[in-house]
Amino acid sequence: MGVDAPLNLKARIKREWRFLSGIRRTLKRIDSIRADSSNLACDDLEAAVDKFRDRPAISFEGKTITFGELDALANRYAHWAKAQGLTRGQTVALFMPNRLEYMAVWYGLTKIGVICALINNQLTGTGLAHCLNISNALHCLVDGDTADALIAVGADLTRHIHVWTHSAPGAGQRDLANALKSCSTLRPDRVGSRGQLRAQDIALLIFTSGTTGLPKAAKVTHMRVQLYMRGFAGATDARANDRLYNVLPLYHATGGLCAMGAALLNGASVVLKRKFSASHFWDDVVDERCTMFVYIGELGRYLVNQPPQENERGHRLRLAFGNGLAADVWRQFVDRFGIPEVLEFYGATEGNVSMFNFGGPLGACGRLPNYMRKRLNFRLAVFDEETQSPLRGTTGRCLEAQPGQIGECIGRIGVDARSSYTGYADKAASERKIAHDVFEKGDAWFRTGDLMRMDSDGWLYFIDRVGDTFRWKGENVATSEVSACLLQVAGVLEATVYGVKAGQHEGRAGMAALVVDPRFDIATLAAAVEANLPPYAQPVFLRILPRLSTTGTFKVRKQDLVAEGFEPARGRGPIYYKRLAKGYVKLTKATYEKLIAGAIRL
Repeated sequence: MGVDAPLNLKARIKREWRFLSGIRRTLKRIDSIRADSSNLACDDLEAAVDKFRDRPAISFEGKTITFGELDALANRYAHWAKAQGLTRGQTVALFMPNRLEYMAVWYGLTKIGVICALINNQLTGTGLAHCLNISNALHCLVDGDTADALIAVGADLTRHIHVWTHSAPGAGQRDLANALKSCSTLRPDRVGSRGQLRAQDIALLIFTSGTTGLPKAAKVTHMRVQLYMRGFAGATDARANDRLYNVLPLYHATGGLCAMGAALLNGASVVLKRKFSASHFWDDVVDERCTMFVYIGELGRYLVNQPPQENERGHRLRLAFGNGLAADVWRQFVDRFGIPEVLEFYGATEGNVSMFNFGGPLGACGRLPNYMRKRLNFRLAVFDEETQSPLRGTTGRCLEAQPGQIGECIGRIGVDARSSYTGYADKAASERKIAHDVFEKGDAWFRTGDLMRMDSDGWLYFIDRVGDTFRWKGENVATSEVSACLLQVAGVLEATVYGVKAGQHEGRAGMAALVVDPRFDIATLAAAVEANLPPYAQPVFLRILPRLSTTGTFKVRKQDLVAEGFEPARGRGPIYYKRLAKGYVKLTKATYEKLIAGAIRL
């Protein structure tokens, strides 16, 4: 729950006013979004360009482009795609780290109705091939950081993909930078290029790890992009003189849509970084004269764990916004760094639930006051741990969680922009996220898979994820994907993967319990993990067991393993942990105590 002290009447009225002001501001920006509208996400951006053409839009590694230059670059990508014969509804994959051109790529492609698949640039091996295959991409754009990973999975692709690189082209790659030089900077004809499209059509594919299996492709419509971008433009109340510091990956909705929309739709500037650096963060914020920054929860903990820095209070910040900031970090975050306001939000890329903490208690991710129940589509349903689904009463209907009771957050599926549900490219996966006949016959609700608790004032607090995922390094990790990788290693007979709390680290570190035979070599396993799993999905801890305990239905007793954690004195078998550049090394009691105390970083 939150850590705020009880409020007096004056403070309660002030908090209520801040909440209502934030909600009103946000709803005003999104209420005109309609599924059948011909106004698309790219039209919103073009309108911003026309209003702020000569203002700086994005700065990256010493170079700044204006709104007009961003639009001109996007137009080049649109004409490049037309020159390749790409038409409405076809897909281009974007597999690059943050860079100046990133947003211009998908912005330009959407101008002619081409879908852009935003591929996590940390992916390699099976995960990368899977994402490319399910995207149905005909072309893939890379740079020097990602080209090798793509070429390495060529044999695993189900169709030929034309590879275009921003860097010097290697074998089998085409020179994208050179091709763009001959492309027009003028906007493609709107009627001919996208006149038949509507806001309910797909704009992007954003990949997310579900409760099981490999990443899923969430179908993000123009309407959904507008909700993210317009919604945060309203929620943050950004102004044209704001400068937003963005270190989050642009392949995720938070950094790539919410943050970019908050700034650009209001004429503000984005200071974009390739990746987050705790040691350079405050110097950058001060040097770039930033007034806002966007976070994920882990970023906050990394910053408060840093030694004091000269510039950490010498900034001009007025707002930090993001999701996943833990209550125990929140107070340190605000007090130590002197951040005037934190706007925490909750949302899922593929879902229809979004909420904001406008001026509420620390630790809350949103609110459902009684007087807003008709305007807000989310509820908490009592959760059945045995069936891992919302509990149904004697009538067959689900039960709504009461204040103080933990429930799964669900969102009613409707036809308006905020409650619509598009789901994944995989129809079966989409259907698994829907609960039917929940509170009344015929209704349908999206299951977020997140457990929350609500207090008496309607403020909601995130508790945990349902099922077999855990969050580490800002990413959701699917345990079945990691298990599948481990089981490919010679000598691994059985493998089960789960998340464990690791001292002061945010989220849960990956841990695998293995049953092995004499062929097993831990160095071979370390090499396989490095080659086939992105860094955030690589198990941090390993436990070697003679056998895995199972239930009567042969399900592994993961909860027992989670409870034992990685303490050497608990449970059976030796435990190893992953050391950078050293593979896995045996965990001793002394090392364990250093990890718990935070003396060793994972």
